[in-house]
Amino acid sequence: MASSASTFTSKFSKASFAVAAVATLSLAITTSAAAAEVPVGLGSTSNYAVLAGEGITNTGSTTVSGTAGGDMGSAPTGTFTGDTLVTTTGTKFTAVDSQTTAAKTDLVLAYDDAAGRTPATTVTADLGGQTLTQGVYNSASSLGLTGTLILDGENDPNAVWIFQAGSTLTTASSSVVSLINGAQPCNVFWQVGSSATFGTTSDFTGHVFALTSITANNGATFKGQLLARNGAVTLDSNTIVNDLCAAVAPTATATPTPGTEAGGELPNTDAADWTLPLIVGLAVAAAGSAVLVLRRKRS
Repeated sequence: MASSASTFTSKFSKASFAVAAVATLSLAITTSAAAAEVPVGLGSTSNYAVLAGEGITNTGSTTVSGTAGGDMGSAPTGTFTGDTLVTTTGTKFTAVDSQTTAAKTDLVLAYDDAAGRTPATTVTADLGGQTLTQGVYNSASSLGLTGTLILDGENDPNAVWIFQAGSTLTTASSSVVSLINGAQPCNVFWQVGSSATFGTTSDFTGHVFALTSITANNGATFKGQLLARNGAVTLDSNTIVNDLCAAVAPTATATPTPGTEAGGELPNTDAADWTLPLIVGLAVAAAGSAVLVLRRKRS
């Protein structure tokens, strides 16, 4: 009898272990899926390619466009020097306007959202020469870029990058932020603890939220936004394109060969939408097996 009880206890322990292991795996997958970053909320700020707190100054021919909006404005100081040299598909607000004031309120929320994202991976001050996949990246002091930074979307068009700089963001002349494998400019965000300065002919990507000022030197180009929360934005013959995210086509579903509809393999897709239900199903099945073993032994 003692031997039988010992065997039962052993079998039940193994079954319990299996249930626990599967449940742990399910929890890990769920946690991993939930950890994916969502874009920073822009609100009415999304319409603005350039937004400042203490005025905009432009020198030379600057071009602003984009499917998200090409508006330019400043609040609470509404000055715009050199606006006649700017060509934009949006509206140039040359004085304080209620729309710009509302956008500034949303900019504060967006800045705080980006600054509060955790957990973050610590990065070196100079991002040049690195290839980074989606996530939150932080430098307690400054961030800089010499050469090329590559953002790899790993074939996920919804991949999001959030960079947090404790103080300044400075890019060298001719530096580049390059996006590959499905990464989209609309999903790249830079939260800057003081001011951002972009070198001549640099090619930058992302929504820039600077606490103080932003300076774009001669010929610098941008795919995104220049948003200065409290200070001024200074432009010099720049090109700014503020586009919406490109529509993502649904994953095509292969038509089964006649006569093979029943059975077969799991869907061949990179999406993990079937993974969690499968794991949960296995966990439930394992738990049911454990209960069945217990009932049989007791009877």
